[in-house]
Amino acid sequence: MAVEIRAIEALLQENRSFSPSAEFASTAILNDPAIYDVAAKDPVAFWAEAARELHWFKPWDKALEWKAPDAQWFAGGKINACYNCVDRHISTPRRNKAAIIWEGENGETRTLTYWDLYREVRRFASVLTEHFGIKKGDRVCIYMPMVPELAIAMLACARIGAIHSVVFGGFSAESLQDRINDSECRLVITADGGYRRGTVIPLKRNVDEALVNCPSVEGVVVVRRLGHGLTDETFTRMHEMRDHWWHRVAEDVSGKSECEEMDSEDMLYVLYTSGSTGKPKGIVHTTGGYLAGCYATTKWVFDLKDDDVYWCTADCGWVTGHSYTVYGPLANGATIVMYEGAPDFPDKDRFWSICEKYGVTIFYTAPTAIRAFMKWGPEYAQKHDLSSLRLLGSVGEPINPEAWMWYQQYIGEGRCPVVDTWWQTETGHIMISPLPGITPTKPGSATRPLPGILVDVLDEKGNSVPLGGGGYLVMTHPWPGMTRGLYGDPQRFKDVYWSKYPGIYFTGDGAKRDEDGYFWLLGRVDDVMNVAGHRISTMEVESALVDHPAVAEAAVIGKHHDLKGQAISAFVTLKGSRAGNSEMADDLKEHVVKKIGAICRPDDIIFTAELPKTRSGKIMRRLLRDIAEGRALGDTTTLADPGVVQSLRERYEEEG
Repeated sequence: MAVEIRAIEALLQENRSFSPSAEFASTAILNDPAIYDVAAKDPVAFWAEAARELHWFKPWDKALEWKAPDAQWFAGGKINACYNCVDRHISTPRRNKAAIIWEGENGETRTLTYWDLYREVRRFASVLTEHFGIKKGDRVCIYMPMVPELAIAMLACARIGAIHSVVFGGFSAESLQDRINDSECRLVITADGGYRRGTVIPLKRNVDEALVNCPSVEGVVVVRRLGHGLTDETFTRMHEMRDHWWHRVAEDVSGKSECEEMDSEDMLYVLYTSGSTGKPKGIVHTTGGYLAGCYATTKWVFDLKDDDVYWCTADCGWVTGHSYTVYGPLANGATIVMYEGAPDFPDKDRFWSICEKYGVTIFYTAPTAIRAFMKWGPEYAQKHDLSSLRLLGSVGEPINPEAWMWYQQYIGEGRCPVVDTWWQTETGHIMISPLPGITPTKPGSATRPLPGILVDVLDEKGNSVPLGGGGYLVMTHPWPGMTRGLYGDPQRFKDVYWSKYPGIYFTGDGAKRDEDGYFWLLGRVDDVMNVAGHRISTMEVESALVDHPAVAEAAVIGKHHDLKGQAISAFVTLKGSRAGNSEMADDLKEHVVKKIGAICRPDDIIFTAELPKTRSGKIMRRLLRDIAEGRALGDTTTLADPGVVQSLRERYEEEG
């Protein structure tokens, strides 16, 4: 491992920039830098041109109507997301192309062609309308494992104009109940269970518990996922009249459901994301602009071609799964991989086994996963033939340069471009990212805004910060996939996103621009510490800590300090069996000083075997702050392992 880290450090020192290879650029979908200038001259016309590649039942009257914070993209146009993802492909040679390649954690496999997907989506759309009376505008909750029926259910809702609310299958019954009630869902679609690291996740039982207090729900559809003798009677209780097996209700419908002609601004889905107050926010996305943005950015950022096998590892319970597993790739007619389980089951090479087995060409995952791969070592990837890979992507949080380089060297074998993407649930699609056939990349930087995206960095007073400086990341012009609001809470939408700078979208993230104009994301602004009058990014300190050869992962927060305002506390996971002791803590503090400066020296180093994370892999720094400040813990319903929090609190109190 030490040799591996030294090799990465040497590469970082000798070459901080990576240009697209001539071979890659020559065949890339976008390879002319002039596209940035074309888009900048008229962003609305630029996006309208991209949207014309979709199928519209009726063209729009006006590409953009804008009065902050309300946007209407392609107003008056009639479109259907399902039609663009499924129907329009079956009259082309893609009819018999694989649409979804699925692998279950226990090794089961299924492949659905676009014709198969068309038949299955039509059939389930008929279930929704004919069996349950679901109609345009009704809300449908989807709470499932990563199985093909999850994508089918999403597309079936889109087909008939129902609004889907996908809730990640790892959420508790209480979290599920809150989300169902907030959007007043009429129907819940679930499974008897799913698999995660060899154990069964009892989804149907959670639904039963949640629905005790969900008066709007009239019915439940249950996919039979489990085997091993887990029959209806021994594992899944079906409530008479309310609950129905998917495979049985699908037998009794016409299967001839046609697509509803949706207004471009009709709601497509609502997706709940964590808020700083602890109450989830229902992010609303509409149809035309969102689909156009996902379609175009999938093609541009991933250089997506017809013969690619594309795998985004995100669960469809998160926006990345919505935009870059379902809507974006399928609208492009891509072959996508879906995997149900964990990356380390039954062993730590599961992802690489899948890449080799299906000839994956485009791989898109999170920095948290990449750092885990680093911790486990490159030998797991080196057991497999990864020569099919031609492009790698990163999503979810800023990626530290060391992880970027490890990814590029040991997974991409030094030949694959890495697209580090920045965007949010609220933005709907990628906003800042390299174009792999055009943009030279720098490890750790998301590089430049995509063509047609207008981004700035402002100071506290709203002044644009010169190159080389940092501040608040904002969007200064509307973009197609932007959220249209928070479900049922328009005032909160204005307060959170539009009140800091009038007429400008406030992302809540900090950023720096270097002398080349490249963006370096610093994480949430409440993750920027003010230490003795100096603004210090938690991400910068974390990157310095992870740069140490003994460190696998680190999370940094600011805690109250009477003299300095805030002091730096670091929660650190070490590699392998290394011991966390006072000598190691002192060594890490000095390493940070060496990498950044004395002002960034952590006051506390707390060693832990695991960090508290959401089920999408994001470190829950809010909970770490609660621990450091000695406050009552906030909402832990999104934690992968809530027990980690209590263990950390106890450890912190022992050392504090």
